[in-house]
Amino acid sequence: MHIKQIGVALAAAAVFALPAAPAEATSRIVPLDLAAGQQPENIALEPDGSADLTFAYTGEIGRVTPGGQVSVIGRIPVPADGDVPVVHRKLFLGGIVRAPGGDLYVAVSTGTAATGLYRVRPGTAPVRVAALPPSGFQNGVALDPASGDVFVADSFGSVVRRVSPRTGQVTDWAGGDLLAPVTGFGANGVKVHDGAVWVSNLDRGTLVRFPLTGEPGRVVVTGLGPVDDFAFHGGTVVAAVNQENRVVTVGRDGTRTILSTSDGLANPTSVAVRGDTLYVADSAYFGGSPNLLRTCLR
Repeated sequence: MHIKQIGVALAAAAVFALPAAPAEATSRIVPLDLAAGQQPENIALEPDGSADLTFAYTGEIGRVTPGGQVSVIGRIPVPADGDVPVVHRKLFLGGIVRAPGGDLYVAVSTGTAATGLYRVRPGTAPVRVAALPPSGFQNGVALDPASGDVFVADSFGSVVRRVSPRTGQVTDWAGGDLLAPVTGFGANGVKVHDGAVWVSNLDRGTLVRFPLTGEPGRVVVTGLGPVDDFAFHGGTVVAAVNQENRVVTVGRDGTRTILSTSDGLANPTSVAVRGDTLYVADSAYFGGSPNLLRTCLR
């Protein structure tokens, strides 16, 4: 592992490393139904501690309550002629993010004209608010709290796009080799944090920082392996390393595995942090059982 200086945001914060593993007594695993296609790709948190999940291939958005009850709060139609690049499924639900008013925005890939960013309001039919290129693989999303725009990572198109849910305007905001795949998936997870858009590149095992002010992006962490989604806990990055079945933290003193298969991980695709609580979505794409793991970061 080689770690470069972790950018202005992490350097300015109090960076620390978390314990090798959270206490098992504080962990909870909510099992999901693989036979029903409940393979969670991404997480958005509700104010009451519920977790909203995109189920990758079914078009469903699920909600898991703090008590562990699972329900479906929205369905995006699966096109009969869908053919998503790279994975060749009829549909792929990627990132999900919650706006302050409660609207959920979901990145949808179909390989058809139905590809785009969708707004989901429980109890009503999802609505596409912006069209995105059918040739792309729409993956992580992040909300810009200042403008209300949504950043969408295209894992196949080597680009992060800025989307206005109000107008439907789409702009190629960042691109180039830093976001490009090697053999499959490039730009993956996206977060807006401390004046910048942060993007993980799964194939390259990197974390890239793009200032919101428009300066060029730069790699700030290397050697992460197949890194999927990530989040911030204070000045520390918490990242899901998908095919290696690990969740790691990255701080000034290095990278540390805090969760692994022994904790119930099965291809972790995404993480979310609220306070000291960590949520991990396990999709079981390559074996194991899908689940939502909740534990305490200390």
